Amino acid sequence: MSNDLAGVRFTVLGLGILGGGVGVAKYLASHGGIVTVTDMRPADQLQSSIDQLAGLPITYHLGGHIDADFTSENADIVIRNPGVRRWSPYLKLARESGVRIDMEMSLFFPRCAAPILGITGTKGKTTVSTLTGDIMRAWRPNAILAGNMGVSALGVVDDIQPDQLVVIELSSWQLEALAEHKLGPHVAVITNISPDHLDAYDGFEDYAATKRSIAHHLGAGDYLVYNADDPDTAKVVHETGAHLLPFQMTEPGGDGAWADEALHFRLNGVTLDLPLPTQLSLSGEQGLRNALAAGLASLAYGAPASAVATGIAGFKGVENRMEEIVTIAGVMYVNDTSATAPAAAVHAIDVLSQKAQVVHIIAGGADKETDLTPFADAIASHKVSVYLLDGTATTILMQLLDDRGVFYEGPYHSMAEVVDAAASRAEAGDAIALVPGCASFGMFRNEFDRGNQFKDAVKHIQESQGDN
Repeated sequence: MSNDLAGVRFTVLGLGILGGGVGVAKYLASHGGIVTVTDMRPADQLQSSIDQLAGLPITYHLGGHIDADFTSENADIVIRNPGVRRWSPYLKLARESGVRIDMEMSLFFPRCAAPILGITGTKGKTTVSTLTGDIMRAWRPNAILAGNMGVSALGVVDDIQPDQLVVIELSSWQLEALAEHKLGPHVAVITNISPDHLDAYDGFEDYAATKRSIAHHLGAGDYLVYNADDPDTAKVVHETGAHLLPFQMTEPGGDGAWADEALHFRLNGVTLDLPLPTQLSLSGEQGLRNALAAGLASLAYGAPASAVATGIAGFKGVENRMEEIVTIAGVMYVNDTSATAPAAAVHAIDVLSQKAQVVHIIAGGADKETDLTPFADAIASHKVSVYLLDGTATTILMQLLDDRGVFYEGPYHSMAEVVDAAASRAEAGDAIALVPGCASFGMFRNEFDRGNQFKDAVKHIQESQGDN
């Protein structure tokens, strides 16, 4: 389908700095599209992305948008970056002008020659995607893992063969495009659904429905792997035509996956039993569910039992998600910067409290209009010391902690400062963990910048103490 792009006028709305805009602009321009890239940010803030597109025939309109770029006057198709909200006035302009709106995934899915295994959820989707990728590579080393992970799916689509294995992580933004164009994967996974990104949706039900839309365009030959213990996820059974495969903590009546003293997977009446994982990233109920989801989805996709066993046993975790950095003077340092949703932060506290005498958490940040009450409750019910980063959500968290009689320090205005404060009070057997429970914007460029600054601060402590 690549040939259908030649001569088509594309406006890429949002170049961004995380690779999504770069990947789609590069693909369109290299396939003969007439590409205009527009972004509200000026060129100096986007230079790293612009450099990646050097030599391609692309027109840039930066530092603001021009209305004509979104109408039939200048565009045939508008490409929406995931960071652009669906109610953008420029998308409204395009719709009113009859201009088609696409995103990277609505271009990728119909162009992908192989069946797709797609994974979404509020928390755990990157861990499940990465673990599923490991299982696939244990089966066939050329398996592809892309999507909402800084890897452009379009960048590899031309090389995908019909018998290749393709795992795609999907955010709620990316699912919006798939739903609009009635597209879906062959195997769909929903890890769980809990409040998140409510600043971008009309309440929780709107957000949850967007997550479940991954299953709306599946047929009887497709599979839906879903968290049966999560009521908002389980609603999807009434919204799909796919073969249903639940994962849960108790044994299902038929096919599915569950955990007790071991991991169990059953497909077409055949059961695979594996030992419980020992990795920090697969600890606790959430960690076990991640292992169940990845293993069950892989089996549905056709992976042999040996690959599932190898992938789970050898899993090294995911950068920025319950990532063990180092132990210094008996204190374990953990980077969980991607715990931006309260539910993910609660999971981190639950797991780490079983591993350490005292958990010193670095929390707070930007407001996403999510309810931080469960986060505050988890802090109050565990042996946790709290060090707060400055941010618009931090004042809300402070009030919740005050109401529960929880002492905290801060807010601090730099990562180095807050890590030093936590390190000065931690003792051997404790853990220091970046568990923000909030978005990163304000003090940091994004959550990955926040995680990198945490690791830099930990490295400085390691070097100063001479302990590795």
